[in-house]
Amino acid sequence: MSPMFAAATTSIAWIIFAITVVGWVVYFFANRRATQPELGSEIELAANRKPYYDDEVLEGSRLERVQLLGLLFLVVIVIGLPLYWVLEPSRQAGATTAEDRRFVAWGGQLFATTAEGGFNCAGCHGATGGGGQAPYTTTDPNTGEVQSVLWNAPALNTVLYRYDESELKFILVYGRPFSPMSPWGLAGGGPMNDQQIDTLIAKIKDLQIVREGCLPSESDPRVCASGDLPQAERDKIDQAATAAANKLVAAGKYDTVEQAMGEALFNLEYSSGAYSCARCHTKGWSYGQPQTTGGGAFGWNLTGGSTVRQFPDQVDMIAFVSAGTEYGKRYGVQGQGGGRMPGFGAMLTAEQIQAIVEFVRSL
Repeated sequence: MSPMFAAATTSIAWIIFAITVVGWVVYFFANRRATQPELGSEIELAANRKPYYDDEVLEGSRLERVQLLGLLFLVVIVIGLPLYWVLEPSRQAGATTAEDRRFVAWGGQLFATTAEGGFNCAGCHGATGGGGQAPYTTTDPNTGEVQSVLWNAPALNTVLYRYDESELKFILVYGRPFSPMSPWGLAGGGPMNDQQIDTLIAKIKDLQIVREGCLPSESDPRVCASGDLPQAERDKIDQAATAAANKLVAAGKYDTVEQAMGEALFNLEYSSGAYSCARCHTKGWSYGQPQTTGGGAFGWNLTGGSTVRQFPDQVDMIAFVSAGTEYGKRYGVQGQGGGRMPGFGAMLTAEQIQAIVEFVRSL
């Protein structure tokens, strides 16, 4: 049932409650006034001496009034209890939705730009979480030269396709070293407490592109446990990758688009590089000065056959890229997940992931 309908039933319940309270108040004062004795008439009005209704009244009109009142209360119970049973789930759903929207609103205040009183998440990642640019300074380790650059901040409207909520919280609390993404949680040295981090995550959840084929979580039916990126978004990725592959073929690096697709996807610049492997594995890629492809940055060095040693079986590596790492879980040869490697299975096709894996294993 819709939240609006649930809110309406709650309003009706409050109206009935108010009418009941007012009725009891009126009944109390009316009876109190009617039973106030006159001064000096205590004996005449004593309960055991006061004349009461005769038999005709008791067994006639008064009895009918009492029976009518009893019938009315019975009708209220017969109709009200089943109605309450039917409407209660929608009332609870409406309350839950209202609570969720309240958290999203609070998170939106934190997500807003500095000018709007927020912590400027929107300033770097875009008002709708679609990605943007952040000013940053880099230092050349050899010369010590300091340079101002614009860092491509990733899109957040698909971040929960690649990470689970606990991994997202870790990133928010501790930040991303050597990038504009500073720690925001108190544990990481930032300004936000746990409640603020949770409300910020609620806002980021609200920004997510709606999943296709969404399956609800067993623990919380409101949360989408799985589902793929909508086909329209997949088409954008495919178009961007195909265009990049065509450039590589035109440059004479590959003979066909199919051969170039792995490198094109690895360096994909679609949506501010939100899906690019090079963002983490190629130093300088995020600010337009890429160094050795796959040479390592935030992510480990992929060159020199390291991936083949870590994943002797290519099928295992494809599964790893699809699912990402899980904290503490083993992967490859003596690898243990830290939750930092995102999973791309909900965003890229099996063919695209295989093309990336084959390219990486060739580095």
